[in-house]
Amino acid sequence: MSYMSGFGNEFATEALPGALPEGRNSPQRCPYGLYAEQISGSAFTAPPPANRRSWLYRIRPSVLHARRFAPQDFPLWRTAPARAPEAPFSQFRWGPTPIPSGKLAFVGGMRTIACCGDADARAGMAAGAYVATADMVDEYFYDADGELLLLPQESALRIDTEFGRIDVSPGEVCLLPRGVKFRVSLKDGPARGYFCENYGAPFTLPYRGAIGANGLAAPRDFLTPVAAFEDVERASRVTVKWGGRFYSSEIGHSPLDVVAWHGNYAPFKYDLRKFAPMGALLFDHPDPSIFCVLTSPSTQPGVGEVDFVIFPERWQVAEDTFRPPWFHMNVMSEFMGLIFGAYDAKPEGFTPGGMSLHNAMLPHGPDAAAFIAATEAELRPSKLENTLAFMFETRLPQHPVDYALSLETLQRNYADCWSNLPKRFSGKP
Repeated sequence: MSYMSGFGNEFATEALPGALPEGRNSPQRCPYGLYAEQISGSAFTAPPPANRRSWLYRIRPSVLHARRFAPQDFPLWRTAPARAPEAPFSQFRWGPTPIPSGKLAFVGGMRTIACCGDADARAGMAAGAYVATADMVDEYFYDADGELLLLPQESALRIDTEFGRIDVSPGEVCLLPRGVKFRVSLKDGPARGYFCENYGAPFTLPYRGAIGANGLAAPRDFLTPVAAFEDVERASRVTVKWGGRFYSSEIGHSPLDVVAWHGNYAPFKYDLRKFAPMGALLFDHPDPSIFCVLTSPSTQPGVGEVDFVIFPERWQVAEDTFRPPWFHMNVMSEFMGLIFGAYDAKPEGFTPGGMSLHNAMLPHGPDAAAFIAATEAELRPSKLENTLAFMFETRLPQHPVDYALSLETLQRNYADCWSNLPKRFSGKP
């Protein structure tokens, strides 16, 4: 197993020598008797670098991988527009999603917590958790509604895709583009993690503005798999998510049969520990946008349809500054999760595997214990260690679904974490 590095690069890779045609994308006869097939992740006329497509040279074309569809039901994987009709207007927080004791493969373990926008309109996202206790055996899947961003929290995944194999562990993130077929296996036991299903423009690196060419996520640290293929003749099933519904097709072979490919539309993974955080060197806590790893641009300049933000290990050195995130209200809605460790603004109640949702124009911020500790701390240089939290932030309101509101892990007294904030006003400067 090996990878090629560089975000958005034009890659060329072959599992057999000479499998990539020389000089043209679709020759009259491809080497090894392969079929040429293009997968496009953007409109044909999209300008560079927004134009995303790859040419695949495969044993069978995809029309033989997925046809004669029959409906399938995965009721806990919901698609926007979906919402609980009687959802309260509130801040929300959940404990870790329980991992079931029975046999459950990856697709059946997808659990939507909240979503926004409209998948058919190619706008918005869904966020939630996945749990899995079994491998997908002769089962394959692709998402036609959006691209999938996966964040393992407990145990690693092995993801075999049309483009090659990706192993992704807690502390890493994996992106599976819209329309790419894959199979998920468990590397070291039952697994849990988070997902973002992005209906809009593909994730890309954010514009770094005054930061310049260095800092945040470096393009070279994004890894794309080299070509690998399966020539397997065995009864299999391909399931597709399209328009919020699921359809399966019975086939007699593995669809992961791409012997060679070239292009810039491909899955990748990224080690979040390689993120170079930026911060305040003198005073004031910086905006969370300074921690953006990837963004899905909206039609509004400077506003992300979805931003993927992390809060990793980092030094804090600001003088005369309230160092945790300040109290705030904003136009973006924030879905947060914790991979490991503790989050500095919520040291109690927000645990690894847990989630929170703070919607647009709903006030939130550090709990009472974090606020008091931060205002009384001696401000010496200190390092936040053994911590990794993340946020899916979107300009659209995120609506919790029925499943999320019925969970036993929903902390119905979450808002009480601010009840002990004291009145500090003295009438004196």
